[in-house]
Amino acid sequence: MLKTSLTHPEILRVLARAGHHARILIADGNYPASSKRGPQAELICLNLAPGVVTVSQVLRAILSVAPIDHVNTMGIPPDDPYAQQGEPPVWADYRKILAEAGTGLKLEPILKWDFYQHVESPDHVLTIQTADQSLWANVLLTMGCRTS
Repeated sequence: MLKTSLTHPEILRVLARAGHHARILIADGNYPASSKRGPQAELICLNLAPGVVTVSQVLRAILSVAPIDHVNTMGIPPDDPYAQQGEPPVWADYRKILAEAGTGLKLEPILKWDFYQHVESPDHVLTIQTADQSLWANVLLTMGCRTS
């Protein structure tokens, strides 16, 4: 039994093989994970039931074991009806998680269609599909380097 907070064997396997600049998508329940991913990215489905598990839970677990250089959310296009409602509430949760983990990282939105292009790159190694029901909850992580 591992002592780390992340114990999922397949996620740990992919993270252990991933190098600097590799991308990991933590997808919400609405994300088209079957069609929007990198050419060699693995898909791990953690969508047990609506709301179980969430992107926030997965983000916290990954930050506990992997060095991360960038954290991007799927930005809302200005012509989307949701854009008039302001920033999605879940983004505040992500900022809190990043601060609690002591990362010093900022949440950086990438507009929706550009986000898809980032995900579809050869650097994308893993999609973790959650059942998060929050809107605009997708998070794209870019791996950093181990420095110690």
